[in-house]
Amino acid sequence: MTVPVGEDGKDRNGVQVLARAAAILRHLAGAHDGMSATQLAADVGLPRTTVHRICHALEQEGFVSIDPVNGRLHPGPGLLSFAVTRHRDLHAVVGAYLERLSRELNETVDLAVLDGSEVLFIAQHPAPLRVLMAVSRVGARFPAHCTSNGKSLLAQLPPSEVKRHLPRKLEIPARKTVVPLEDFMRELDEVRATGLAFDREEHRAGICAVGVIITDIDGSVASVTVPMPAARFYEDQDTVITALLRTRDEIQAALNGG
Repeated sequence: MTVPVGEDGKDRNGVQVLARAAAILRHLAGAHDGMSATQLAADVGLPRTTVHRICHALEQEGFVSIDPVNGRLHPGPGLLSFAVTRHRDLHAVVGAYLERLSRELNETVDLAVLDGSEVLFIAQHPAPLRVLMAVSRVGARFPAHCTSNGKSLLAQLPPSEVKRHLPRKLEIPARKTVVPLEDFMRELDEVRATGLAFDREEHRAGICAVGVIITDIDGSVASVTVPMPAARFYEDQDTVITALLRTRDEIQAALNGG
C-alpha cells in the first residue's frame, strides 16, 4: 500500500521535530549551569529561531524552564520527574534517616545515583540552621569523577566498566588540573577499601564532601553525601564521617529488612 505523499511528509516532519527536541534536552541535561538560547542553538546546530520555537513548546509541557533573571535554559520539572520517579521508593525508605543526619550535623545531606559519566541528585535535605551551606538541587547533574558521590558510585563498578563512565580527560574544575587515569583508579581502590569517598575542593573551590554507598534489595546503589564549606569540613571531618557511617549502617539494615 502506498502512503500518500502529504501524510509521509507530515510523518517525516514530526520525526524531525522529535529528534531536534531530544537533542536539545540532551544538551540541557548535560549543562550544569543552564545554557543561553544562542549557545544551545550553536551546540545542536540549529537556527536560533528553531531552538526558540521548540523550547517554547517544551516549556509549555514543563520539560524546559527559563531562568527569569538571566534567561538561561534548564531542564524543567516535568523532565526531571521522569529521572527521579524510579528512585522515589528508595527515598521513601531512607528519607527519615537523611533528615535526621542533616539535623544532627546541621549540614546538607544529598542522595544521588550514577547516570552515565555524571551523578544525578534525586533527593536533598538542606542544613536546617545554616546561613552558609553547600546546596545543589534535585535533578542537578555533576561530573562523577570529581565528586564524592560520583567516586563512591564508580567504585562499585569493575575497573573495566569504570572507564566507560569517564570522560577522556579527568579535569578537576576547581583546580584547573587533570588527574592521570592511574591515579584516579588508585583512589577508587581506596574508596572500595574504606567505604568513604572524598571531594576535597575538586568540583567547586571552597566546598568539600564525603560520601558512602547504600545498596537496595534489588542491587541498585545510591550515594549519601554530606557537602559543606571546606573550613567546616576540615575542622569537623571526624564527626561528620562517624555520623555518616552510622547512618549508612542504619539505612542498610532497613533496606535489608533488618
